[in-house]
Amino acid sequence: MAKGLIPRAWVKKSFYFQARISFVRVKYLFLTWLAVLVGSWVLYVQYSVYSELCRGHECKNAICDKYRRGIIDGSACSSLCDKETLYMGRCLSTLPNNQVYTGSWGDRDGIVRCNLGEVVHYELGEEPEPRRETPAFDKPTRGTSVEKFREMVLNHLKSKLGEQANLGGFVSQVLSVADGNRDGQVSLPEARSTWALLQMDEVLLGLLLQDRGHTPRLLGYCGDLYVTERVPHGPLYGLPLPWPLVSWVPGGVQRSIDQWFTPSWPRKAKISMGLLELVEDLFHGTYGSFLLCDVAAPHFGYTDRHELRLTRARTVVPEERFRRAMRALRCETDADCVYGADCRAACDAAEKRCGGEALQPNLAKACGALKDYLLRGAPSALREELERQLYACMALRGNAGQMDMEHSLILNNLKALLWRQISHTKDS
Repeated sequence: MAKGLIPRAWVKKSFYFQARISFVRVKYLFLTWLAVLVGSWVLYVQYSVYSELCRGHECKNAICDKYRRGIIDGSACSSLCDKETLYMGRCLSTLPNNQVYTGSWGDRDGIVRCNLGEVVHYELGEEPEPRRETPAFDKPTRGTSVEKFREMVLNHLKSKLGEQANLGGFVSQVLSVADGNRDGQVSLPEARSTWALLQMDEVLLGLLLQDRGHTPRLLGYCGDLYVTERVPHGPLYGLPLPWPLVSWVPGGVQRSIDQWFTPSWPRKAKISMGLLELVEDLFHGTYGSFLLCDVAAPHFGYTDRHELRLTRARTVVPEERFRRAMRALRCETDADCVYGADCRAACDAAEKRCGGEALQPNLAKACGALKDYLLRGAPSALREELERQLYACMALRGNAGQMDMEHSLILNNLKALLWRQISHTKDS
C-alpha cells in the first residue's frame, strides 16, 4: 500500500507545480501585454502632442517661400534658407502656433521663435476647417519711403507706449535692426519683416530692455521668425518637472524641492541684484513706466556669470496699456480687476468699473518672489535685517502717498545690503 501511495503523491505535487508555472506564465503574459498597451498609448499621446506642438518644418517652409519670392528679407534669411547654417534643434513649444526651438547659427547658440497660423480642431466626421494663415507681410506697401516707414514705426510705438519724449531715438534703433544686410538702406522686404516683428509685444519690449542687458539679445530675423541669445540657466530657481508629474506633486512639496536646486547664496544675491535693477529700470524708465505682470520663476534665467535675464518679455506691460485695459473692465469686486497673473487694480463699487492704478508696484512683487529664494542659506549675521527689509518691501502699495520716495528708499537699501555681502567675492 505504501508503495502505491508514493507515485500518487508525486503526481499531485507535479500537477500542482505545473499549474503554478502555468499561472505564473499567464500572470506575466498579462502584465507584459498590459505594459505594452500602456506604453503604446503613452507613446501615441506623446507623438500626438509633439506633432501638434512642434511644426518647425512648416514654419521654415512658409518663411523661406516668402523670402524666395522677395516678399520678406532679414539678417537670418540667407542662413536659414540658402546656406542652411541656421539650424532648429530641440522643440520647446507649448503652443502650436508659437514655435520655439533651441538653435545654432554658426558658432552661436540661440533660441528660434516663429509664429504659425492657428491649428483648428474639429470633431470626427466633420470636414476640417482650413488653417488660419500667418500674416501676409503686406505692410508697408510698395512705394513707401524710409521717412514714411519711420513715421509708421513712431505712430505704432506711441500706440503701444503712449506719448514719450525719447521715442525718436528708439525709432532709429529699430531702423538699424531693420537694415539686416548692413548696406545702409532698408529695403521693402526688410521693412515688411521688421513691421511684422514689431506687432509682437515680446519682440518690441525685448528691444526696449535689451540695451540695459535685461533681455536676451536679438541675433537676427527673417519675416516674423527671429533668433535670440540662449540663456544657459533657467528657470530662476527650481527643477522643471516632466508634464505628467506636475499635476501630481503638491504645490508645497514643489516649492520645497525648488529651493534645493539653486546656486550658492552669493550667486543668488547677484542674480537678485539683477532683478532689482530690472525693477529700477522699469520704474519711470527711458520710455515710460512698465509693470511686471508675471514674476514667476520660469520667466527668468541667468547667464554663466549669474546675470539675470528676462526670458519672457511679454510679461512686461506698459503702464499706459494697463490703465486702458483696466478702465474698460466692468467689475463687482477687486478680483475682477486682474491683468496677467500679478497686476491688479481696485474695483470702484459705485461705478462698477476697475480703476487705472496698479495696487502693487513691481518692487513689492519682486521681493515676494525673492523672499524664500534669498532667505534660504543667507548668512546668519544678515538674515534678520534681510528679512525685515524684504517684508517692508512686500508691504509697498501702488496707491500709497509718498510711494515714489518710499520705493526708491527701500530699493536702494536692499541693493546696498546685498552688495555689501557680495562685493568682495569673485561672483561680484
